[in-house]
Amino acid sequence: MNEEHTVRIYTGPAMIAKGLAARLNELGIVPIERNDLESSIQGGFTTGVPGQVRVFIRKDELVRAQDVIDTYLKEVEEER
Repeated sequence: MNEEHTVRIYTGPAMIAKGLAARLNELGIVPIERNDLESSIQGGFTTGVPGQVRVFIRKDELVRAQDVIDTYLKEVEEER
C-alpha cells in the first residue's frame, strides 16, 4: 500500500469496517482493509490489537466518500 496516495478513514471493529467497505463499494470505491494482528500471526509473530481493522481509500476518492463515511459511522454510532 502506498501511504502517499492513501488516507486512513477508519480504525475499529472488523464488523463495522466491513459495513463501511460495503457502502464504499456501492459508490465504486474499493477500500483497503488492513488487519495487522491477523497479518502478523500469519507471518509468525504477534503485533496489533485483536478485532481492530484499519480502512484506507485513495486520497483522490475522499471528497466523494466523505458523506457516506460520516453517515455510516453516525448510523452505527461509531466515533471517528
